[in-house]
Amino acid sequence: MKQITAVLIDDQEETARILHSFAADNPLIINIVGNESSVEKSLDLIKLHKPDVVFIGISKKNESLFEYINELDFNPPKFIFISSDDSYALKALKLNAIDFLVKPLNYNDLILSVYKAIKRIEMELCFQNKKVDDINVLNTMYQNNEYVAVSSIDKIELIKMDDIIFCKAEGKYTNFFLINDKNILSSRNLGEYVAILNPNYFFRIHHSYVINIKHITKISKKDGYSCEFTNGSSLPVAKRRQEEFTKFIKL
Repeated sequence: MKQITAVLIDDQEETARILHSFAADNPLIINIVGNESSVEKSLDLIKLHKPDVVFIGISKKNESLFEYINELDFNPPKFIFISSDDSYALKALKLNAIDFLVKPLNYNDLILSVYKAIKRIEMELCFQNKKVDDINVLNTMYQNNEYVAVSSIDKIELIKMDDIIFCKAEGKYTNFFLINDKNILSSRNLGEYVAILNPNYFFRIHHSYVINIKHITKISKKDGYSCEFTNGSSLPVAKRRQEEFTKFIKL
């Protein structure tokens, strides 16, 4: 089960206290990365953290939050609405909320809502990964080494392999550094892409890096090998991979 990140939008200290206490008691499943009481600042907070879940406390004072939600220009998080007025439940339902909780909050309701959010996120991720696998299998079957399907945080993207400068492992994620200063963070680990990327041009120079030799501009031999790339980056070649690397690029 994955840990979800969450932010709280609410102007009541008691709600924040209960939610933070709940997160402290359940650190393996939820991490509160921020909270905001101001309606005007709430959208900036969501855009900054791009959380998995947003807890929103709704009242007459901040009904405009419903409009803010519709302005999100990225894949929206899962919403759990909180209110002492259950008449807002219908609006929450129309916005495809995961749940609607009535104040004052209690732990049992919170844990059920969080598990609903986790289940929905895992189902969507599973579906997304299956689509990515299907695309990459078809590419392999038809020997199409031109594109690779990448499952990013909020969508599936088809990336032209020639546009990839290098890939960097970031924990269980992979960061694709592309031409035109673009980068995409994939929700899959680097090892999964090693088997997909064109083996004629991509080489794993380091535990953390797979590079596209088409974008190498210079190889330095000072104090070990390092490669410079078209985007200005410089990456080291691990000592244990140097001999294999020189054979790969036919030095």
